[in-house]
Amino acid sequence: MIESVTGSSSDAAKYGDEDATFQACGGEAGVANLVDSFYDIMSSNPAYRQIYDWHPDDALARDKLARFLCGWMGGPKRYHQKYGAISIPRVHSHLQIKTPERDMWLNCMREALERQPYPAGLRDYLLLQLGVPAEHVRRTCEDRA
Repeated sequence: MIESVTGSSSDAAKYGDEDATFQACGGEAGVANLVDSFYDIMSSNPAYRQIYDWHPDDALARDKLARFLCGWMGGPKRYHQKYGAISIPRVHSHLQIKTPERDMWLNCMREALERQPYPAGLRDYLLLQLGVPAEHVRRTCEDRA
């Protein structure tokens, strides 16, 4: 089960404006570090093996997530530039993502965020915001089943 996170409205105002989140994360280099931590944890921790195995091309998965997060955080739209438009729920709809898998992903991301030199408010804000598409993916996959 994922741990609860709280985000204050001041964090939302601080990080949710234009490219503030992207900049607070360290730009493209910071996002790349976060993504590398995320996949390093996912590949080495048996608790996340199931969801890691959904990514047979590790380098491609890292590239796509880093590019997506850059744009999602308000930075350059690198994913769209290379891969085109994306619908997160649609690209994951072939997977069996239920609550346990959603929670694995979020817990792995929490661990990756903890490895970053981000202030606690930024880590909390990101995890709260990432929970929105993660839940949307879960609902889409379960509705499809």
